[in-house]
Amino acid sequence: MSHTPFPESGGFDTQAIQDKWQERWEKADPFRAGGSEDTRPRKYVLAMFPYPSGDLHMGHAENYLYSDIVARAWRHRGYNVLNPIGWDSFGLPAENAAIKRGAEPREWTYVNIEQQKQGFRSYGVSFDWSRELHTSDPEYYHWNQWLFQRMHERDLAYRKESPVNWCTNDQTVLANEQVVDGRCERCGAEVIKKKLTQWYFKITKYADRLLDDLNQLEGFWPHKVLQMQRNWIGRSIGADIDFRIEGRDEAVTVFSTRPDTLHGATFFVLAPDGDLAAELVAEATPEVQERFQTYLAGVSRQTEIERQSTDRPKTGVFLERYAINPVNGERLPIWAADYVLADYGHGAVMAVPAHDQRDLDFARAFDLPIRVVVDTTAPITGAIPVIELDDEGVPIDPGMDDSIDELNPAKTGLALVGEGRMINSGALDGLSKRNAIARSIEQLEAAGTGRAAKTYRLRDWLISRQRFWGTPIPMIHTADGRIVPVPHEQLPLQLPDAAGLDLTPKGTSPLGGATEWIQTTDPDTGEPALRDPDTMDTFVDSSWYFLRFLAPNDATQAFPSAEANKWAPVDSYVGGVEHAILHLLYARFITKVLFDMGYIEFTEPFSSLINQGMVILGGSKMSKSKGNLVLFKDEIDAHGADALRVALGFAGPVEDDKDWNDVSTTGAQKFLARALRVAQDVTSEPSVVWAEGDQALRRVTHRLLADAPALIDQTKFNVVVARLMELVNATRKTIDSGAGAADPAVREAAEATAMVLDLFAPHTAEEMWEMLGYTGFVGLVPWRVADPMLLVEDTAKAIIQIDGKVRATLDVSAKIDAATLEDLARTDDRVLKALAGREITRAVVRPPKVVSFSTK
Repeated sequence: MSHTPFPESGGFDTQAIQDKWQERWEKADPFRAGGSEDTRPRKYVLAMFPYPSGDLHMGHAENYLYSDIVARAWRHRGYNVLNPIGWDSFGLPAENAAIKRGAEPREWTYVNIEQQKQGFRSYGVSFDWSRELHTSDPEYYHWNQWLFQRMHERDLAYRKESPVNWCTNDQTVLANEQVVDGRCERCGAEVIKKKLTQWYFKITKYADRLLDDLNQLEGFWPHKVLQMQRNWIGRSIGADIDFRIEGRDEAVTVFSTRPDTLHGATFFVLAPDGDLAAELVAEATPEVQERFQTYLAGVSRQTEIERQSTDRPKTGVFLERYAINPVNGERLPIWAADYVLADYGHGAVMAVPAHDQRDLDFARAFDLPIRVVVDTTAPITGAIPVIELDDEGVPIDPGMDDSIDELNPAKTGLALVGEGRMINSGALDGLSKRNAIARSIEQLEAAGTGRAAKTYRLRDWLISRQRFWGTPIPMIHTADGRIVPVPHEQLPLQLPDAAGLDLTPKGTSPLGGATEWIQTTDPDTGEPALRDPDTMDTFVDSSWYFLRFLAPNDATQAFPSAEANKWAPVDSYVGGVEHAILHLLYARFITKVLFDMGYIEFTEPFSSLINQGMVILGGSKMSKSKGNLVLFKDEIDAHGADALRVALGFAGPVEDDKDWNDVSTTGAQKFLARALRVAQDVTSEPSVVWAEGDQALRRVTHRLLADAPALIDQTKFNVVVARLMELVNATRKTIDSGAGAADPAVREAAEATAMVLDLFAPHTAEEMWEMLGYTGFVGLVPWRVADPMLLVEDTAKAIIQIDGKVRATLDVSAKIDAATLEDLARTDDRVLKALAGREITRAVVRPPKVVSFSTK
């Protein structure tokens, strides 16, 4: 394999150094996690595993650098570290690429995996390669099927017909989380609604725990991610209210966060794609049916985001039916309107147009009544207003005073959504919002027409896909309509050979066309039956993979519980914020399910989360279509792995985006060459007494040893690189003066440099360690403890400002008093020159760091 020569290598053959240490690591396997006999404390670091879509890119370079820094730092600090690697190798991109190239998905996938493996090895990532896994191996997806069947036994996996998101390009369903701005997050094609029978995981059963347990992660996960999950789960507290529909025996339940506004309900709205709308229309006149079907066809082409947009005109169809308000008996006209979603609450809402903007917009569009029931001009603190009662003790309707009349939504077009006191609401009049909600729920419960309730924005996880390259769903459809599990002894239910199958997206699963594969027998009766033709969403694969790494070759169980409880939860999880909702939420859900099943003793999968920013180019995200890709292989060939790692590590805070134009691999190469020359120049023996060395250099060395662990824990990797550069420069300065290369402090500094540099540039660090006369790997050397006596600063650098501008610096005693420091500043030649005869009118002295003079 040929390589472009590395420039700026300072006379060192960087490629030879890289090849040398990669070969030694591969032979010695030094980064394999210790087994049960290893008594060291354990740490589990994991980077979100890659999808094998081709060669590695700059996003991979950044992600796996950060996780490797953490893993290497923990090894130095005496931990038994698990840092595994695998591939998220099922999914649509592989299938689409195979269709485009006329190849099989398996062939395309595993060729890419080999390419990425070579990229990781060339990058020097300290993986435990003995635990490598691929989710497309039957040995892995066997346990997806096992998990599915365990969830089915617990009523957490079920099948139902409902409106789903349908990708018009990939011809498969998508979970809500996989639709971004109305388009498929994978291919960007338009997503429409389509009614299908699909498999779901009942994640909503865990909604409260998923929400409440986020409190455990405060301070350990980025606040932005926690908030995104809270918003996605979207718990709302209110009441379920039963409405009777004329001509229908069964009541319709509506969820509302504002049951106190029931007296303000003036119409009733159904989701046009919901079951209730279809039921009522089936009994309607032909004219209503025709209008409704035309309207429904238009709704099916809209995304949920479009339907819920507040700035689009409201549309709907009157169904010529009426619901009865349970608190006052009023007849409410029933409309079907696209701003109500079938899977929110119960797919029906009571419309209170005076106090909800979407309801108000609809009411104004169709000339429906608007009734104010909350006086937002009334105070909600202090004494409750006096309510006039009639002879029977019933509040007299106070109506609206002049101030609220001026705000009447019927006139202004703006809903009243603020706090206030109830009006036009019978016995609730005069109550504040909070009290009115509580009282209204009491009244509903007493009347048997409602009850306290919660609802969520979160929907059950739709997991079935109409594509080939995924885990087959391990269920059998019998001739008499039952759905039963594939017998345990027949797992894994493997995919058939793709040869001869038409994988082109066409709306039905390609597995349905695998005639021999799809046909099976009913395990209970022996009669002919059919296997389920769908495959699982690949987010199932990644929801528990961190556990499979604990025993990836175990053919008897998904993972050993004892090992899971020793290693997990993952101590540090590293990946992009784009997975804040999808993958992380699903992994949290499956973890809680496994906890409830008794397989693990923890309820959260990842104790700490590190989100890195993107590597961009010229302010834009890199992409093939834009032609602005910086290729991983090209950078490795041109500059070397260590230069790339140091440049990225130094580029800025972990969470920030890094513009490649600002990343200096050439500067990193020069720094690494300086570090190598330092090690090369050391002439003292390893047995030299460090305490006899230059104390100023020793202080720089020991401050880095003392500060680096905390800086790594705080993910301030760029600061550590800057401090390393400072140490190398200080060491060079000592070599070039005084005792020179023989100074014991020079050896101490060079050894410390090699150890800390191992986190960022492991090939260079190992070469330095060998130059310094050691055998073995520096990556396994215990972290050296800083001498506290060397951390005490004997001197400090004082900054002298005149009218806000720095004019001089002074090296002074760290214990200098204010008067002495001021005298030194006033008599300094540079200060006198800058004053140019001006009078000092004010002096602010903060020893030992600052003296600030003001002049006139």
